[in-house]
Amino acid sequence: MYSIERKTEIVNLLETSKRVDVSALAEKFGTSKETIRRDLRELEKEGVVKRTHGGAVLSKFGNQPSAFQEYPIAIRGIQRFHEKNQICKRAAEFIEDGDTIFIDNSSTTMYLPKYLAPECHVTIVTNSIKVLLEYLSAPSPNHVLICLGGIFNPSNLSVYGGSSLKSAEIYYPNKAFLSCAGISRENILADSSIYEIDTKRMMIDRTPEVFLLADYTKFQKNSQVFLCRMSDVQYLITDSKTAVDKMDFLDRSNLNLIVAPRP
Repeated sequence: MYSIERKTEIVNLLETSKRVDVSALAEKFGTSKETIRRDLRELEKEGVVKRTHGGAVLSKFGNQPSAFQEYPIAIRGIQRFHEKNQICKRAAEFIEDGDTIFIDNSSTTMYLPKYLAPECHVTIVTNSIKVLLEYLSAPSPNHVLICLGGIFNPSNLSVYGGSSLKSAEIYYPNKAFLSCAGISRENILADSSIYEIDTKRMMIDRTPEVFLLADYTKFQKNSQVFLCRMSDVQYLITDSKTAVDKMDFLDRSNLNLIVAPRP
């Protein structure tokens, strides 16, 4: 098992049991205690966990009202890591030479830039610092990145507020790639962050082709803040774990449903 897979499972366990034990994790994963301690040190360095005597707990986070709290992107980026990369790899196939695209700040879309073809001339507009950092793993002189201004959110590694909206006003991307916290049976897309929602709505309104990237956990799920309706989305890209046969509630009138193949 790779380190990222162990760390993904560790975070999943912490969500349910609130605390993990080094000895129990070593036995569960069939590895040494030192390997688990190294995983926990790396997770602590990323701000995901706080190590305790013999184990770890999830780090406390955020000063948002409880109704609008969400895990920091350091945690959400590890959750369902393989599915999110599977989705982004498929989504990148829709990006063509000369495109101007918007990528929102989410733990799914942040992996999209690394799948861009280096020879493809593309301009990326984003409110995500994490997208910029992920892009550094595979930069290309043919890619132009534009980061919107605004108030810095250290937990989400994003920018938001009136300045962000103002700087977004001058851009009209031809494609937008975004995610959400949940898709309800009423075909309503909702999100968790009240701060960044206005920027996402503006890009949805201004973009002729909207791509929603959503893993299997997002369906038939509600969240706190209304984002848009499914009728505002032209493409829905999900992973192979999604039970497509149970997606009969989706409004298919304006939607192309795409299941990304297994890696």
